[in-house]
Amino acid sequence: MSPTDKPHSPSCERNREPILEVLREYFTDRRHVLEIGSGTGQHAVFFAAALPHLIWQTSDCAENLPGIRLWLDEAALANTPPPLELDVTGTWPMRRYDAVFSANTLHIMSWAEVERTFAGLGDILADDAKLIIYGPFNYNGQFTSESNAKFELWLKERGAHQGIRDFEKVNALAAAIGLTLLEDRAMPANNRCLVWRRVRA
Repeated sequence: MSPTDKPHSPSCERNREPILEVLREYFTDRRHVLEIGSGTGQHAVFFAAALPHLIWQTSDCAENLPGIRLWLDEAALANTPPPLELDVTGTWPMRRYDAVFSANTLHIMSWAEVERTFAGLGDILADDAKLIIYGPFNYNGQFTSESNAKFELWLKERGAHQGIRDFEKVNALAAAIGLTLLEDRAMPANNRCLVWRRVRA
């Protein structure tokens, strides 16, 4: 894979500025961020460049790591270490992070993988850590827009295990590992940014 073959996601270009506003507000006092499901790597280089006080640790399944490395190598930022291989159903990092970020991942995973993600987060989130998850969510089992309902159909065509998750169920998983919801912010294109903070035991 050559530098000209870098993977590219148009949605990353569209949503990065609104997400950055949230990160600036909640990650100002953070130091080490784990990004779960870094995808192409575009978000990582944009956010790491804009927030140089953060060590931005990318992670994803093995097949996505070469593309992420292309973005990281081209940007050559001092605060983006090499990507970690992370399958949420497998072995998690052996360290703790004071911040975790993930965008457009929960609706790609199966529900069992979503549950496993939060179980894994319970082990790697430091006391007082913050978690930010971006993506579409349903409320009270209902779609928030016609476009999200159509998106759900598209997801199901790709894989029966995929689907927009219910906010209440996701928030319950977060609460089970000691996270308190700080904000549920409306974002463009009928997405949300959910922000939690871990309550010190």
